[in-house]
Amino acid sequence: MTVCVFIDGAAGTTGLDIAERLGGRSDLTLLTLPDDRRKDPEARREALNAADAVILCLPDDAAREAVALIENPRVKVIDASTAHRVADGWTYGFAELEPGQRAMLSTATRISNPGCYPTGFLALVRPLVREGLIPADWAYTVNATSGYSGGGKAMIAAFEDPANPEATDTAFRIYGLNLAHKHVPEMQRHAGIAFPPLFAPAVARTYSGMIVEVPLQLSAMPAPPSAGALRNALAAAYAGSTLISVRTQDNPSLLTLEQCAGTDRLELYVFANESAGQVRLVAALDNLGKGAGGAAVQNLNIALGLPETDGLIL
Repeated sequence: MTVCVFIDGAAGTTGLDIAERLGGRSDLTLLTLPDDRRKDPEARREALNAADAVILCLPDDAAREAVALIENPRVKVIDASTAHRVADGWTYGFAELEPGQRAMLSTATRISNPGCYPTGFLALVRPLVREGLIPADWAYTVNATSGYSGGGKAMIAAFEDPANPEATDTAFRIYGLNLAHKHVPEMQRHAGIAFPPLFAPAVARTYSGMIVEVPLQLSAMPAPPSAGALRNALAAAYAGSTLISVRTQDNPSLLTLEQCAGTDRLELYVFANESAGQVRLVAALDNLGKGAGGAAVQNLNIALGLPETDGLIL
């Protein structure tokens, strides 16, 4: 028996990626709407309630609207927008983040897909806070750079459309300069930290890939951990994980933004200057993989009791 899946917002960057991942599977059937009915409220209502599982690849307000249209209690919803990442009644879709998280996802009917930047930040920080190695009441900074596909069609056009003057002139840009990026509440809540992290996002002229970095002045902390203790705690947290690896033996002298592009892997690094008491925690991932479509497919598989890595690129 196949499972019926409807992607609401299948024409967007993430939706197209997910549809491609699911299209060739024999255990799933994709419910699609013709182009002229994709935005028809009644057609969407029918599809949202007819599917066994729904993946929302929509702006926040449209995602909330879609959830309100679902009346069938058996429909499982995976929301790839920001709308429900800190909302009550939703299970956070980062299977590896907490002990028991995967079990919660397996029975959940409302799953919020993590953001790409928070995925890197949380993978680095949450296990260390949970183990008490770094303080929950510390002021953390997260610096991150993504490929431009993370900005959707508008940003892709800004980098690729020859008619756009920015397309040939822009190599790198910083943004989120109001220091109120929509990912910050998600980072704070799921990391279990007292203060919003200072988030400094940027985008570069490469289609996909992402580096997320958390610099730590260990010497300023009340009980400074060693870099080895941090690395060992991360390795223990993700022991046995298929997608997340902690690089303990082969730390390179440099990393590239495209380190994990085209895959669903998440690679974690701990770089240290022990004498200075300084550490750089670094995560490499694909903003379209573990940071978006890959995570949604992983969550879908878990929620439906299917092999977790089907449709993923290892």
